[in-house]
Amino acid sequence: MDNRFATAFVIACVLSLISTIYMAASIGTDFWYEYRSPVQENSSDLNKSIWTDFASDEADEKTYNDALFRYNGTMGLWRRCITIPQNTYWYSPPERTDSFDMVTKCISFTLNEQFVEKFVDPGNHNSGIDLLRTYLWRCQFLLPFVSLGLMCFGALIGLCACICRSLYPTIATGILHLLAGLCTLGSVSCYVAGIELLHQKLELPENVSGEFGWSFCLACVSAPLQFMASALFIWAAHTNRKEYTLMKAYRVA
Repeated sequence: MDNRFATAFVIACVLSLISTIYMAASIGTDFWYEYRSPVQENSSDLNKSIWTDFASDEADEKTYNDALFRYNGTMGLWRRCITIPQNTYWYSPPERTDSFDMVTKCISFTLNEQFVEKFVDPGNHNSGIDLLRTYLWRCQFLLPFVSLGLMCFGALIGLCACICRSLYPTIATGILHLLAGLCTLGSVSCYVAGIELLHQKLELPENVSGEFGWSFCLACVSAPLQFMASALFIWAAHTNRKEYTLMKAYRVA
Protein backbone atom coordinates (compact mmCIF):
# COMPACT_ATOMS: atom_id res chain seq x y z
CA MET A 1 0.00 0.00 0.00
CA ASP A 2 1.34 3.40 -1.03
CA ASN A 3 2.06 5.82 1.84
CA ARG A 4 -0.27 8.40 0.31
CA PHE A 5 -3.20 6.05 0.43
CA ALA A 6 -2.33 4.82 3.91
CA THR A 7 -2.20 8.44 5.16
CA ALA A 8 -5.54 9.24 3.54
CA PHE A 9 -7.03 6.11 5.11
CA VAL A 10 -5.78 7.07 8.58
CA ILE A 11 -7.06 10.64 8.28
CA ALA A 12 -10.44 9.34 7.10
CA CYS A 13 -10.60 6.98 10.09
CA VAL A 14 -9.86 9.86 12.49
CA LEU A 15 -12.55 12.03 10.88
CA SER A 16 -14.98 9.14 11.04
CA LEU A 17 -14.27 8.59 14.74
CA ILE A 18 -14.70 12.28 15.57
CA SER A 19 -17.94 12.52 13.63
CA THR A 20 -19.27 9.38 15.36
CA ILE A 21 -18.47 10.84 18.80
CA TYR A 22 -20.08 14.16 17.87
CA MET A 23 -23.20 12.43 16.54
CA ALA A 24 -23.55 10.19 19.59
CA ALA A 25 -23.10 13.17 21.94
CA SER A 26 -25.63 15.17 19.95
CA ILE A 27 -28.24 12.40 20.18
CA GLY A 28 -27.70 11.90 23.89
CA THR A 29 -27.81 15.53 25.07
CA ASP A 30 -30.68 17.96 25.59
CA PHE A 31 -29.47 21.19 24.03
CA TRP A 32 -30.70 21.14 20.46
CA TYR A 33 -32.74 24.25 21.17
CA GLU A 34 -32.65 26.61 24.17
CA TYR A 35 -35.07 29.26 25.36
CA ARG A 36 -34.06 32.30 27.41
CA SER A 37 -36.77 33.79 29.60
CA PRO A 38 -36.97 35.93 32.78
CA VAL A 39 -36.49 33.82 35.91
CA GLN A 40 -39.77 32.95 37.62
CA GLU A 41 -39.00 33.61 41.27
CA ASN A 42 -42.23 32.50 42.89
CA SER A 43 -44.26 29.34 43.11
CA SER A 44 -47.77 30.55 42.59
CA ASP A 45 -50.67 28.22 41.88
CA LEU A 46 -50.27 28.96 38.17
CA ASN A 47 -46.60 28.01 38.24
CA LYS A 48 -47.29 24.81 40.13
CA SER A 49 -49.98 23.92 37.61
CA ILE A 50 -47.57 24.47 34.72
CA TRP A 51 -44.89 22.31 36.34
CA THR A 52 -47.41 19.53 37.01
CA ASP A 53 -48.76 19.62 33.45
CA PHE A 54 -45.22 19.64 32.04
CA ALA A 55 -44.38 16.41 33.87
CA SER A 56 -47.67 14.74 33.01
CA ASP A 57 -47.74 11.79 30.62
CA GLU A 58 -50.71 13.44 28.91
CA ALA A 59 -48.97 16.75 28.22
CA ASP A 60 -49.60 17.84 24.65
CA GLU A 61 -47.34 19.90 22.41
CA LYS A 62 -48.74 23.27 23.50
CA THR A 63 -48.62 22.40 27.21
CA TYR A 64 -44.95 21.48 27.37
CA ASN A 65 -43.90 24.24 24.96
CA ASP A 66 -45.59 26.86 27.15
CA ALA A 67 -43.50 25.58 30.06
CA LEU A 68 -40.34 25.61 27.92
CA PHE A 69 -40.99 29.24 26.96
CA ARG A 70 -41.62 30.30 30.56
CA TYR A 71 -38.87 28.42 32.41
CA ASN A 72 -35.68 28.62 30.30
CA GLY A 73 -36.44 25.31 28.62
CA THR A 74 -34.12 23.19 26.54
CA MET A 75 -35.07 20.56 23.98
CA GLY A 76 -33.24 17.46 22.82
CA LEU A 77 -34.25 14.58 20.60
CA TRP A 78 -35.20 12.50 23.61
CA ARG A 79 -35.95 14.89 26.47
CA ARG A 80 -37.35 18.30 27.34
CA CYS A 81 -36.08 20.26 30.36
CA ILE A 82 -37.11 23.32 32.35
CA THR A 83 -35.37 25.26 35.13
CA ILE A 84 -37.49 25.91 38.24
CA PRO A 85 -36.88 27.00 41.85
CA GLN A 86 -35.55 24.21 44.06
CA ASN A 87 -37.54 25.32 47.11
CA THR A 88 -41.17 26.00 46.36
CA TYR A 89 -43.41 28.36 48.30
CA TRP A 90 -47.11 29.01 48.30
CA TYR A 91 -46.38 32.72 48.40
CA SER A 92 -44.10 35.03 46.48
CA PRO A 93 -40.79 35.65 48.29
CA PRO A 94 -40.21 39.34 48.95
CA GLU A 95 -36.89 39.41 47.13
CA ARG A 96 -34.35 37.20 45.47
CA THR A 97 -31.51 35.99 47.72
CA ASP A 98 -28.30 34.07 47.21
CA SER A 99 -30.02 30.97 48.58
CA PHE A 100 -32.61 31.09 45.81
CA ASP A 101 -31.42 27.99 43.93
CA MET A 102 -32.69 26.79 40.60
CA VAL A 103 -32.81 23.16 39.49
CA THR A 104 -33.32 21.58 36.08
CA LYS A 105 -36.06 19.01 35.70
CA CYS A 106 -36.19 16.85 32.57
CA ILE A 107 -38.95 14.68 31.14
CA SER A 108 -38.22 12.06 28.48
CA PHE A 109 -40.32 11.78 25.35
CA THR A 110 -42.00 8.39 25.17
CA LEU A 111 -41.74 6.38 21.97
CA ASN A 112 -45.41 7.08 21.38
CA GLU A 113 -44.79 10.85 21.68
CA GLN A 114 -42.05 10.61 19.07
CA PHE A 115 -44.53 9.27 16.52
CA VAL A 116 -47.72 11.04 17.60
CA GLU A 117 -49.38 13.33 15.05
CA LYS A 118 -48.89 17.08 15.26
CA PHE A 119 -51.94 19.31 14.91
CA VAL A 120 -52.42 22.37 12.74
CA ASP A 121 -53.21 24.33 15.89
CA PRO A 122 -50.98 22.88 18.66
CA GLY A 123 -53.08 21.71 21.58
CA ASN A 124 -56.33 21.72 19.57
CA HIS A 125 -57.11 18.15 18.56
CA ASN A 126 -59.99 19.31 16.39
CA SER A 127 -57.82 21.45 14.12
CA GLY A 128 -56.65 18.55 11.94
CA ILE A 129 -53.32 16.80 11.52
CA ASP A 130 -50.34 18.81 10.27
CA LEU A 131 -48.63 16.18 8.12
CA LEU A 132 -45.58 18.32 7.35
CA ARG A 133 -44.67 18.94 10.99
CA THR A 134 -45.53 15.35 11.88
CA TYR A 135 -43.09 13.85 9.39
CA LEU A 136 -40.43 16.47 10.06
CA TRP A 137 -40.50 15.47 13.75
CA ARG A 138 -40.31 11.77 12.93
CA CYS A 139 -37.42 12.28 10.51
CA GLN A 140 -35.42 14.43 12.96
CA PHE A 141 -35.75 11.58 15.49
CA LEU A 142 -34.98 8.64 13.18
CA LEU A 143 -32.33 9.99 10.82
CA PRO A 144 -29.58 10.51 13.46
CA PHE A 145 -29.86 6.86 14.49
CA VAL A 146 -29.71 5.77 10.85
CA SER A 147 -26.61 7.93 10.40
CA LEU A 148 -24.94 6.45 13.47
CA GLY A 149 -25.78 2.93 12.33
CA LEU A 150 -24.35 3.51 8.85
CA MET A 151 -21.08 4.80 10.31
CA CYS A 152 -20.77 1.82 12.65
CA PHE A 153 -21.41 -0.57 9.75
CA GLY A 154 -18.84 1.29 7.67
CA ALA A 155 -16.34 0.92 10.51
CA LEU A 156 -16.80 -2.86 10.43
CA ILE A 157 -16.11 -2.90 6.70
CA GLY A 158 -13.02 -0.74 7.25
CA LEU A 159 -11.82 -3.18 9.91
CA CYS A 160 -12.24 -6.04 7.45
CA ALA A 161 -10.25 -4.04 4.90
CA CYS A 162 -7.38 -3.69 7.40
CA ILE A 163 -7.44 -7.42 8.12
CA CYS A 164 -7.40 -8.19 4.39
CA ARG A 165 -4.67 -5.56 3.85
CA SER A 166 -6.64 -4.07 0.99
CA LEU A 167 -8.09 -0.62 0.46
CA TYR A 168 -10.65 -1.71 -2.12
CA PRO A 169 -13.44 -2.66 0.39
CA THR A 170 -13.22 0.85 1.81
CA ILE A 171 -15.19 2.10 -1.21
CA ALA A 172 -18.22 0.64 0.57
CA THR A 173 -17.14 2.43 3.76
CA GLY A 174 -16.94 5.70 1.85
CA ILE A 175 -20.41 5.22 0.37
CA LEU A 176 -21.85 4.41 3.80
CA HIS A 177 -20.27 7.56 5.25
CA LEU A 178 -21.71 9.57 2.37
CA LEU A 179 -25.19 8.22 3.14
CA ALA A 180 -24.61 8.89 6.86
CA GLY A 181 -23.69 12.49 6.09
CA LEU A 182 -26.86 12.91 4.03
CA CYS A 183 -28.91 11.50 6.91
CA THR A 184 -27.27 13.86 9.39
CA LEU A 185 -27.81 16.82 7.08
CA GLY A 186 -31.42 15.74 6.60
CA SER A 187 -31.94 15.51 10.36
CA VAL A 188 -30.52 18.99 10.94
CA SER A 189 -32.66 20.43 8.12
CA CYS A 190 -35.81 18.75 9.47
CA TYR A 191 -35.13 20.10 12.95
CA VAL A 192 -34.64 23.67 11.74
CA ALA A 193 -37.79 23.50 9.59
CA GLY A 194 -39.79 21.99 12.45
CA ILE A 195 -38.71 24.69 14.92
CA GLU A 196 -39.53 27.49 12.48
CA LEU A 197 -42.98 26.04 11.75
CA LEU A 198 -43.65 25.57 15.48
CA HIS A 199 -42.79 29.20 16.23
CA GLN A 200 -45.18 30.29 13.50
CA LYS A 201 -47.94 28.40 15.32
CA LEU A 202 -46.85 29.32 18.87
CA GLU A 203 -45.29 32.77 19.01
CA LEU A 204 -42.66 33.34 21.67
CA PRO A 205 -43.88 35.46 24.61
CA GLU A 206 -42.45 38.91 25.24
CA ASN A 207 -38.89 38.93 26.65
CA VAL A 208 -38.40 35.29 25.59
CA SER A 209 -35.80 34.38 22.99
CA GLY A 210 -34.67 31.10 21.49
CA GLU A 211 -31.49 29.82 19.89
CA PHE A 212 -30.01 26.58 18.67
CA GLY A 213 -27.83 24.91 21.30
CA TRP A 214 -24.49 23.13 21.27
CA SER A 215 -26.04 19.69 20.74
CA PHE A 216 -27.45 20.98 17.46
CA CYS A 217 -24.04 22.44 16.57
CA LEU A 218 -22.39 19.05 17.14
CA ALA A 219 -24.76 17.48 14.61
CA CYS A 220 -24.02 20.32 12.16
CA VAL A 221 -20.26 19.73 12.51
CA SER A 222 -20.66 15.96 12.22
CA ALA A 223 -22.15 16.15 8.71
CA PRO A 224 -19.16 17.77 6.90
CA LEU A 225 -16.77 15.47 8.78
CA GLN A 226 -18.69 12.50 7.42
CA PHE A 227 -18.53 13.92 3.90
CA MET A 228 -14.77 14.50 4.17
CA ALA A 229 -14.19 10.99 5.51
CA SER A 230 -16.30 9.59 2.69
CA ALA A 231 -14.31 11.48 0.05
CA LEU A 232 -10.97 10.26 1.47
CA PHE A 233 -12.13 6.64 1.73
CA ILE A 234 -13.41 6.57 -1.85
CA TRP A 235 -10.40 8.45 -3.27
CA ALA A 236 -7.87 6.21 -1.54
CA ALA A 237 -9.62 2.99 -2.54
CA HIS A 238 -10.33 4.01 -6.13
CA THR A 239 -6.91 5.53 -6.86
CA ASN A 240 -5.06 2.65 -5.22
CA ARG A 241 -7.08 0.15 -7.27
CA LYS A 242 -6.42 2.11 -10.46
CA GLU A 243 -2.66 2.24 -9.88
CA TYR A 244 -2.62 -1.45 -9.01
CA THR A 245 -4.41 -2.28 -12.29
CA LEU A 246 -1.98 -0.15 -14.32
CA MET A 247 1.01 -1.72 -12.61
CA LYS A 248 -0.35 -5.20 -13.27
CA ALA A 249 -0.96 -4.38 -16.93
CA TYR A 250 2.59 -3.01 -17.20
CA ARG A 251 4.08 -6.18 -15.75
CA VAL A 252 2.04 -8.35 -18.12
CA ALA A 253 3.19 -6.26 -21.07
